[in-house]
Amino acid sequence: MTRSELFDQIKKKQSYLCVGLDTDLTKIPKHLLKEEDPIFEFNKQIIDATHEFAVAYKPNLAFYEALGAKGWESLQKTVEYLPREIFSVADAKRGDIGNTSALYAKAFFDQMNFDSITVAPYMGQDSVTPFLREGKWVILLVHTSNPGSADFQLVVSKGSEKRLFEEVIEKSQGWATPDSMMYVVGATRADKLEVIRGLAPDHFFLVPGVGAQGGNLGEVSKYGMNSHCGLLVNSSRSIIYASQGEDFAEKAGLEAKKLQEEMKVLLDTYI
Repeated sequence: MTRSELFDQIKKKQSYLCVGLDTDLTKIPKHLLKEEDPIFEFNKQIIDATHEFAVAYKPNLAFYEALGAKGWESLQKTVEYLPREIFSVADAKRGDIGNTSALYAKAFFDQMNFDSITVAPYMGQDSVTPFLREGKWVILLVHTSNPGSADFQLVVSKGSEKRLFEEVIEKSQGWATPDSMMYVVGATRADKLEVIRGLAPDHFFLVPGVGAQGGNLGEVSKYGMNSHCGLLVNSSRSIIYASQGEDFAEKAGLEAKKLQEEMKVLLDTYI
């Protein structure tokens, strides 16, 4: 999917919502456990109920890998079920030397047909460039919302006035254009979004943490939006676990609609 195609979907749906499919077998409604593939059945109903309000879906691979071969099968079926106009994110947080990264790219782009993958940039350019393909996206982790992010991301190296996350953003822009690279910026770091937007004015940001983690959609949009929106705001638990009863999909749809309505107002305000 191209950047213009993604922005077209944002304008059409008046939404920049990404639904996180962090599907936990211990948390899905109990009546689904009798299904042949409870994980896929849950995801299918969530997608059916939310796709008119969302432009992207982001399965967190840990929830699928933990189930072994059956989890991978559920994930593959989920990706294949997504509507064609939906942007898909493999939240895999990969990043290794060239040959290994090339095989990761083959797995997620060729075998599973994801549009994008999250990548840790710690090993540098040659761990990232194998993921750069026409029509596909690399989403680099730069400033996350977990408490331990300060251990490295905020460190200023000797002889420099820049924090590590700033150096990563500046350096990585020589690896790819805004047409194939995004950045992960945690919603609970809204105070940093203005700084990051200044460093990367044209890139899309994938912003997790709105909803259960406490990120503020209004602040994220105020400081992070650009003329092409430039945001994919992810919400996981507050949508997919809005109910654990038989009405779980209906409640998920209502939560997604609520966010989409807020996003429409914010798009009208800032674009």
